[in-house]
Amino acid sequence: MAEAPINLSGGSHESGDQSHSNSNVKHAVNNGTRASYLARYTSSDASLDSTTESKKSFKGHDMLAPFTAGCQSTDTHPLVIDKSEGCYVYDIEGNKYLDSLAGLWCTALGGNESRLVSAATSQLNKLPFYHSFWNRTTKVSLDLAEELVEMFTARKMAKAFFVNSGSEANDTQVKLVWYYNNALGRPEKKKFIARSKSYHGSTLIAASLSGLPALHQQFDLPAPFVLHTDCPHYWRYHLPGETEEEFATRLANNLENLILKEGPETIAAFIAEPVMGAGGVIPPPATYFDKVQPILKKYDILFIADEVICAFGRLGEMFGSDKYNLKPDLVSMAKALSSAYMPIGAILVSPEISEVINTQSSKLGSFSHGFTYSGHPVSCAVALEALKLYKYDLPGSLLPYKSSIVHYLNLFPFIPPSPPYFFLGKVRLGGCVTSHMEGHLNGFWLVYPAFSILSESDMRLSNGRKKNWNYI
Repeated sequence: MAEAPINLSGGSHESGDQSHSNSNVKHAVNNGTRASYLARYTSSDASLDSTTESKKSFKGHDMLAPFTAGCQSTDTHPLVIDKSEGCYVYDIEGNKYLDSLAGLWCTALGGNESRLVSAATSQLNKLPFYHSFWNRTTKVSLDLAEELVEMFTARKMAKAFFVNSGSEANDTQVKLVWYYNNALGRPEKKKFIARSKSYHGSTLIAASLSGLPALHQQFDLPAPFVLHTDCPHYWRYHLPGETEEEFATRLANNLENLILKEGPETIAAFIAEPVMGAGGVIPPPATYFDKVQPILKKYDILFIADEVICAFGRLGEMFGSDKYNLKPDLVSMAKALSSAYMPIGAILVSPEISEVINTQSSKLGSFSHGFTYSGHPVSCAVALEALKLYKYDLPGSLLPYKSSIVHYLNLFPFIPPSPPYFFLGKVRLGGCVTSHMEGHLNGFWLVYPAFSILSESDMRLSNGRKKNWNYI
């Protein structure tokens, strides 16, 4: 029998009568503090296994690693990934892992989709780079902009602006909104409202929008123009006897009270993920967005939908806005846009905002914002091919698996690890590729990489005994 793949995620446990096989796994920090938990939670147990001898030691390597404690880089060996196949990746020692997080919620088409590789190769051979400044651009970037505007149907959009990441997308959103209000003669309308436990990126403005304290500590954040309202996590924050609809009403009232307290004339925009991702995979309570959106309209506050994680099928619809009937003025996207084969992000701009920007930039002589790699032709070529797969090729091949995935997730008796890891509180299925587990540590998402279909044997959880499933 072939050895089952190791699972890449924030922690691991074995079910049934199995015990941990890596008894010599050494955690970088293990003193029971929250900081030590986060260090373990954001790294893989496999990266801490001292039994594997690498041909070259990378402990104490030269890279300042993102979202990694310094002691992890200096005291332990990193998990070094070498190649990918579908929803699996392999380290430099040849060990096979189930990439259950799909990279960072981004490799939606798996790790070796030949059509994406061919699209990149063809574009590299034809035109590896040209910029989009000063009314110069490339055909492939124009084609991608047109496709994105047409694909987003939750409401009409007029323009697409290209960036390199979700963080850059949300930074750009703030600048666009300020530009828009300045053009309309409303220089005081500059504040943004985001939500506690939200994640919108890690650059200065995007981290400020994010409602996660770890992104603010020691960085002098958040910026003073950012306000945070309630986290819409019903399981954790509802009052005794309070229904989801009542909880949503209370949060909507709190949002309106915050707007009135600050002054509606000072509030520029509200930003929200359709399903909150890194903050705990928190779906909105019933009627939440139905109650929030009229309040934004009432006070002329723009609505930004952060679709960086949710877009392109993550929730079973092409966009999270489709699933929850959102009518945003601006949309951020990245990650699965190219299935992460090339760095690219985009924002969609409504006709009302784009018209103001066009008029104002014509007066000023230029819309002076952009990046060297905005609309990079290779990234755009890969993204175009990814969109073709999402639209035309995968829906038919995915649907036969949907009922099987849901069936096995419903049957699986989740056996949580022993404390201090988490206590399972609730399991919710969402879309066709996710399972949401709400528990002691703000919720968890068991993520099958979107559209990277697992085989029948891979999906057969066998009462949790034959495979080790990690939870994030």
